[in-house]
Amino acid sequence: MSNESKKDQKYPINIAVTVIDKITETIRRPVTLSDKRLAERCLKGRIILIDDDPEIIAALVALLDMEGYACDTYISASQFLQEQQCNRPSFPGPWCILSDIKMPGIDGLELQRQLLEMGEPPLIMMSGESGAYEAVAGLRGGALDFLIKPFDADIALLAIERALAVSKERMSFALKNSDITIRFSGLTSREADIVKRVARGQLNREIAEELDIALRTVKLHRQRAFEKLGVTKLVELVRLIDTL
Repeated sequence: MSNESKKDQKYPINIAVTVIDKITETIRRPVTLSDKRLAERCLKGRIILIDDDPEIIAALVALLDMEGYACDTYISASQFLQEQQCNRPSFPGPWCILSDIKMPGIDGLELQRQLLEMGEPPLIMMSGESGAYEAVAGLRGGALDFLIKPFDADIALLAIERALAVSKERMSFALKNSDITIRFSGLTSREADIVKRVARGQLNREIAEELDIALRTVKLHRQRAFEKLGVTKLVELVRLIDTL
């Protein structure tokens, strides 16, 4: 076997293992009966509550617990962000953040900026003292809703349902992307190079000339790559690459 062939076989395996590890390393598995119950709640939705008012937190926890959701509570945005850095495994399911905007230290708007950089879940903001500036800034920054305290329980639940629906959509897209990434990782370096050129519109003859290989070799690599990627037409390949 040539050195190029050995390299072509080793490279995709390493990528595939890395991708699979990234997908599974943050998924927690139920062990006890308590874990199983929590996992079931997380499948419906996990809500992160961030507020320095213990009465607000207690009321929301009671409401969400009654509705069958899982809840994690934090008294400050900094506490939540520190916990996120630990990257502890969690049960799978959609999740969102319901955060007060007026908090000491890191306020809701600064939290929102940091969440956007981290690619975190949908955010709902709430406040009893904020003016129009905070509300507009939060919504323009990507918050899905802005609740004014005291708010009706039904309004809060509706906002949470919408946020969890968005979370599900994002998770579905991420899983689709992961599947595509794993498929591409199964290509050899030569196959990957050729399908990229094919997607750019190059003909088999042009690819053969540029790579200084036989036309039949290009066709063989192209056929194998299409089979591994699960596509049969050029338009399908382009869509796959665009999604990735």
